[in-house]
Amino acid sequence: MLEGLPPNDAAQLLRFSCDENRARMAADFVMEVFDPAETAAASFEDEASPLDPKPWIVEIYFGRSVDENAIRALIADTMGEDLAAAMVTEEIAQQDWVQRSLTGLAPVRAGRFLVHGSHDRDDVRSNDLALEIEAALAFGTGHHGTTRGCLLALDAVLKRRRPRRIVDLGTGTGVLAMAAAKALKREIFCGDLDAVAVRAARANAALNGVGPHIRPVVAAGLAHPTLRRQAPYDLILANILARPLRALAPAIAAHAAPGADVILSGLLPRDTPGILSAYGTQGFALVRRAELEGWATLTLRKRLAPPGP
Repeated sequence: MLEGLPPNDAAQLLRFSCDENRARMAADFVMEVFDPAETAAASFEDEASPLDPKPWIVEIYFGRSVDENAIRALIADTMGEDLAAAMVTEEIAQQDWVQRSLTGLAPVRAGRFLVHGSHDRDDVRSNDLALEIEAALAFGTGHHGTTRGCLLALDAVLKRRRPRRIVDLGTGTGVLAMAAAKALKREIFCGDLDAVAVRAARANAALNGVGPHIRPVVAAGLAHPTLRRQAPYDLILANILARPLRALAPAIAAHAAPGADVILSGLLPRDTPGILSAYGTQGFALVRRAELEGWATLTLRKRLAPPGP
């Protein structure tokens, strides 16, 4: 999350063009990272272009003034410096883009988990582990490939074992923490550096009947006494971005039990060699790699300590 975006009466529109794949990824990424109560994103084909294939346009709407340099740096880090350089901005009249951006979002299935809005409660089956996300509180609705990838990886881990100590780093809506709580019926710790996200996670947990199981705190990574006190963890979830995940490798290793599973996402495929190298030096081995909608999700396992003499 980017913090400290000052409120302003002027709305801003950021626009750039690129190929279809990156356009779709960029729009999905923005809706996962930023509060949809103040942000909307769309990608569409440029019908006016004479080129074949036609380029796609990405439009990102912010209902308040934002730090353009911070947004440009985020786009460069995740989508490429060429797109960041091509981005243009303009002030526009306020519009209800939020409702337009959320219209038509279908429930998302990921293994046993179903992420849905209140309008799709009728789609919940008796054997689903259903997670309802209030759009007004969400920084992501499960439609992003990173969230779905983490839910599928979590489902795979839970088919093999039942972890006892779990933490979700960069929790956002709390969807991964809630998924673990629904499946395991136990206390789940989680943190996010954005206080608004922590409030959203707490509200979503109450909405989903797992409020007593979710322990959200405001924290960057594991830098909170509550999170450190619960270590060692035997399942760590972190759906963030490549750069902070690399920086977190030593702390995650220090707080992971031998044999612990670690699920990482927020990664482009090109990021995975660097992540595997960073975590490999900390004693982790790759168990599973999956790519979904252009995003990679890694399941790693901390090697067991060597037997004593």
